[in-house]
Amino acid sequence: MSVRNGLLAVLSLGPAYGAQLHAELGDRLGHRRTVNIGQVYATLDRLGVQGLVRAAGVTDDGLPLYRITDDGLRQVESDLSTAPEGSPDWSEMLDSVLMATSLPGSDPRRLVASYRERWHAASAPSSTAPTAQSALSSRAEAALSAAAIDWLDGVEAELDGRGGLDGELTRGYSTTRPRRGRPSA
Repeated sequence: MSVRNGLLAVLSLGPAYGAQLHAELGDRLGHRRTVNIGQVYATLDRLGVQGLVRAAGVTDDGLPLYRITDDGLRQVESDLSTAPEGSPDWSEMLDSVLMATSLPGSDPRRLVASYRERWHAASAPSSTAPTAQSALSSRAEAALSAAAIDWLDGVEAELDGRGGLDGELTRGYSTTRPRRGRPSA
């Protein structure tokens, strides 16, 4: 999931300001490397030009708020309903599924099923004559596919209430205001 699509998904919760969106991406996609706050604001500007977000006023202390448009919501629904075409990507899957499971009102079951289908297809044996190197590569792909399918099974168990995690998967915006300025060393 690109930063662009992640921001749109978080904005589906309602208006937010840049640092808030930055913190939400970090909280919801904790496995991902930290996104630069400048990238968040630059992406919000591009999303505005594309008509996917618009200005929504300011906070009490003057921070600009952004709101998703109807076109932006359609983009989120598309992004979080099925896995992208082609070979599945581990990080992309984590981003998409973790984001979808964190959003109230979202039903990520179709997305989970779509990724499961892609990973099963990726683990199918190749019809070409294997070399030692290609056999080693195939083993790695099979191991990654098995891990992805196992993780998706766990996600589905949580969605069905039989996974054993405490608490709700979905949540709105955090009530903790993100710190502003440079992180301390």
